[in-house]
Amino acid sequence: MAVDPEIRARVKATLARLQEAAPGRSVEVRIPPYAAVQAVPGLTHRRGTPSAVVETDADTWLALADGSLSWTEAVASGRLRASGERSDLSAYLPLPGATEPGDLTE
Repeated sequence: MAVDPEIRARVKATLARLQEAAPGRSVEVRIPPYAAVQAVPGLTHRRGTPSAVVETDADTWLALADGSLSWTEAVASGRLRASGERSDLSAYLPLPGATEPGDLTE
C-alpha cells in the first residue's frame, strides 16, 4: 500500500490536535499506515499492548476529525474499532479548527 504524503500530513496534523485537546497517554490511537499516538488523560500506558486502543483508516479518521462522520456512525458501521476504558473519543471530536479539509495540513 502506497502512503500518500498529503494524507499522512493531514492525519498527523489531526492527531496532534487530538493530543492538544486530550493530553495524556491512556489511549493509543492508530491510523495505519500513517501514524499512531497516545492521548487522553488517565493511566499511562508504557509498554506492551495498550489497554485502550482506537484504530481506523485514514479516511474515517479525517471524517471524524472534521465532523462529517460521527463517532456513533463510525463504530456502528465497523469503520472504527475502539476497545478499553476511555477509548470513546466522541467528547473530543470533531477537532477544533478542523472543519475544512484544507485546515488540516501542517
